[in-house]
Amino acid sequence: MSMSFSGQVALVTGGGAGIGRATALVFAGEGLKVVVADLDAVGGEETVGQIRAAGGEALFIACDVTCEDQVRQLHEHLVAAYGRLDYAFNNAGIEIEQGKLA
Repeated sequence: MSMSFSGQVALVTGGGAGIGRATALVFAGEGLKVVVADLDAVGGEETVGQIRAAGGEALFIACDVTCEDQVRQLHEHLVAAYGRLDYAFNNAGIEIEQGKLA
């Protein structure tokens, strides 16, 4: 069965490097619009640049996933930009032991 993701929107937290970046690039390659969220603005913008260079559509939003207000603003910003959220790859914050994810 073939699925078309064209035009759908995916959020990748921790998308500035590593597994998050790799996931964002694959999502974009499948036709998704990708919102890259990360604390690392340089890395996040680099991921977005790679997606755009390959012909994809992406947006970087700085976000600390341990801060509820920032997560709320992230969601509001991505909905304002793309009108919806279809998929979320919650990759950031996996090493948090003492804190919590918002």
